[in-house]
Amino acid sequence: MKSQDIRSTFLNFFKEKKHLVVPSAPMVTKDDPTLMFINSGMAPFKEYFLGNGSPKKNRITDSQKCLRVSGKHNDLDEVGYDTYHHTLFEMLGNWSFGDYFKKEAIAWAWELLTEVYKIDKDILYVTVFEGSDDADNLGMDEEAYDLWKQFIAEDRILKGNKKDNFWEMGEQGPCGPCSEIHVDIRSAEEKSKVDGKTLVNEDHPQVVEIWNLVFMQFNRKADGSLENLPHKHIDTGMGFERLCMVLQNVQSNYDTDVFTPIIREIEAITNTKYGSNEKQDIATRVISDHVRAVAFSIADGQLPSNNGAGYVIRRILRRAVRYGFTFLDKKEPFIYRLVDVLSKKMGNAFPEIKAQKHLIENVIKEEETSFLRTLDQGLILLDNIISSSKTTEISGDKAFELYDTYGFPIDLTALILSEKGLTLDEKGFQKELEKQKNRSRAASEMSTDDWTILDNDAVEEFVGYDTLEANVKITRYRKVTSKKDGEMYQLAFNLTPFYPEGGGQVGDKGYLEDAHGDVIYILDTKKENNLIIHFVKNLPKHLNESFKAVVDSKQRYRTECNHTATHLLHQALREVLGTHVTQKGSAVHSKYLRFDFSHFSKLTTDELRDVENFVNNRISGKLPLEEKRNIPMQQAIEQGAMALFGEKYGDTVRAVKFGKSVELCGGTHVKNTGDIWHFKIKSESAVASGIRRIEAITNDAVKDFYFENNRALFEIKDLLNNSKEPVKAVKTLQEENTSLKKQIDQLLKDKAQNLSGEIKNQLQEINGVNFLATKVDLDANGIKNLAFGLGKEYNNLFLLFAAAPKNDKALLTCYISKELTKERGFDAGKVVRELGKLIHGGGGGQPFFATAGGRNPGGIPKALEKAKEYLI
Repeated sequence: MKSQDIRSTFLNFFKEKKHLVVPSAPMVTKDDPTLMFINSGMAPFKEYFLGNGSPKKNRITDSQKCLRVSGKHNDLDEVGYDTYHHTLFEMLGNWSFGDYFKKEAIAWAWELLTEVYKIDKDILYVTVFEGSDDADNLGMDEEAYDLWKQFIAEDRILKGNKKDNFWEMGEQGPCGPCSEIHVDIRSAEEKSKVDGKTLVNEDHPQVVEIWNLVFMQFNRKADGSLENLPHKHIDTGMGFERLCMVLQNVQSNYDTDVFTPIIREIEAITNTKYGSNEKQDIATRVISDHVRAVAFSIADGQLPSNNGAGYVIRRILRRAVRYGFTFLDKKEPFIYRLVDVLSKKMGNAFPEIKAQKHLIENVIKEEETSFLRTLDQGLILLDNIISSSKTTEISGDKAFELYDTYGFPIDLTALILSEKGLTLDEKGFQKELEKQKNRSRAASEMSTDDWTILDNDAVEEFVGYDTLEANVKITRYRKVTSKKDGEMYQLAFNLTPFYPEGGGQVGDKGYLEDAHGDVIYILDTKKENNLIIHFVKNLPKHLNESFKAVVDSKQRYRTECNHTATHLLHQALREVLGTHVTQKGSAVHSKYLRFDFSHFSKLTTDELRDVENFVNNRISGKLPLEEKRNIPMQQAIEQGAMALFGEKYGDTVRAVKFGKSVELCGGTHVKNTGDIWHFKIKSESAVASGIRRIEAITNDAVKDFYFENNRALFEIKDLLNNSKEPVKAVKTLQEENTSLKKQIDQLLKDKAQNLSGEIKNQLQEINGVNFLATKVDLDANGIKNLAFGLGKEYNNLFLLFAAAPKNDKALLTCYISKELTKERGFDAGKVVRELGKLIHGGGGGQPFFATAGGRNPGGIPKALEKAKEYLI
């Protein structure tokens, strides 16, 4: 059975059981601070388990894209070394929200596996929760055990501990016992030697879990105790890739048709044969897995970057590049070429991968090129570290600096050292790594109390589209503590005019006022699992009374101007550059807006002017807001609304229209484009290959911008003696400056040439080395030219030049002939680093040439004196 048929069979089976089939949610989370990526099938439905929303139907089924590369659920290090862990994987799932429970979940799972997929029941094992004697004091899941006895022999029903058979979404929240279904696909000979039940949950590659049935019946509170949920839920997850392995009768996930087309392409590109070399096989598995994770992340809107989720994606891609570089001898970009095969294989089930194929290829290729440059640079730096080391063990802090500052992989460092007969101080490296982790952990650490419920029946309603003030009641609150913000409180209301951060738009600020005149300031508003939460520093005194909630109208108005401008900007870019332009991210603040979009080249001055004029024409046209709330998604699309990849939409949506600009959007907007007053682009730059960024301002910020520009212009005119043509005057000054610079450069060259003759007479031979340490009156470039000029005339040269261009600045320059660096181990970089301390500075460079700068010219004589000690 082909993989696409396996997926559709699962979905159709549960569709016949009256489940609603829903598409996979984007992998990158939007309103869940506890997750960076969707890491399980249940994550998109947390709001329903937490009671913050109602599902379209109480029975749902899907195939969810998941990514496990960070936090508690992190499979990254296992990927490639075994045959069943992955970064990206599909989770086939069926869900019941307060509908059916254990009886149906177990019966349907057995029916699908044994009657529909025709898996031999004699290769299946199931586990049930054995209970716990810890603080929870939970009994064995007798109900599940008795239900399983109807389908499978009791000797195949195994009792599992809390680690394997009690599922929790995190430190707090819904949880419950679970039943896992395991499959044993070993050969008959292997089965006769070792009983399969002894290998369950023992990380055997052919005895693996394929389906987990979670029975959500408890809620874990902040104090660690359990309470019963008001409604019981079912949450199941079956690993799609593992199921394909079983049904396609192969011994590895990588031998299924999910991966084989990618592996065949890797073989063709690298001229290798999968299955013939263990290290190459690991590299091939790493690359075939990681290209899927990176491609789907980019398709869902998450580009590689230096922080947050973007850093995780960059780390995955760099791991793949490194394995190709080290084990497949690929020194040029090639992973991007696998996207075409991936698109053909998975594009029907996940159309976003096909629609964004070219963007994904461009981004991956640029990232590969950049990291390969990093690897080349790292190899040079590692050679410097090795050559300057006095022992055969390279220090852990040096290796960590290479890893942390330059992104050079530690295992590649260890491999190169072993090839050269050297060792790595791994304990020292781990110590530095742990320090960094602790710093990061401390900075982001947060503790969250349980919600205190004041009104359990209230359903929160957002009224901020129509009003900035409302009389509200607090329905729940909780305390949160973090190192960054200290103690704060989160409040939820029965209704709120405060817009929560989302869709790129910042959250509202404002205040609460009670009947006694007491005011509490709302510092931010966010959405967490579909619940709007308001951040305050102190709790109101009278929690059970009504409050007047007031949004900061000035901030909201400026933010609305910027949000509407992003819609007009999107329309302008598609009009001026072409319909290939799509939004790839945005940030809408009260002071500015940022808009990322797909485009292949830098915008010209004319294009930027056309875009700006297009937007301002729509502003001066005073287009009214036409808003349609809660209209069917398909109807909105048919009416021309643009939906964005990476966004999660419901069956009904909100469409926002200004003239011919129509977008699906939950944000707040001006009532008329004329309210924006004016739009001004401040910058245009590249974010990644094929992704550009525009930063712009509107309204008051434009007025301030023009005021500052005017002020600067008048100051320039004053400096130019009130020239009537300041641009022409500045050009004249530039030309004069260029001419004078050329004259100065020539004078310095002449000076250096004259100085060269004097310096030759000062050279002295010490232990076979032509040595000189002296102070010269030249700039940095002149000193370099002098040193390299002497280097062409003399062998075995060791020079240290010092200069003090200003009273508070000192400069050291060291030049050492290359034959001395190789034969006698001299290192100019080491010399300037050590002597640089005497001028209260530091520096570095290559073994044959290095410079240091400092702020203590008084240390120059001592530095020149000590230079001779390197030769004695």
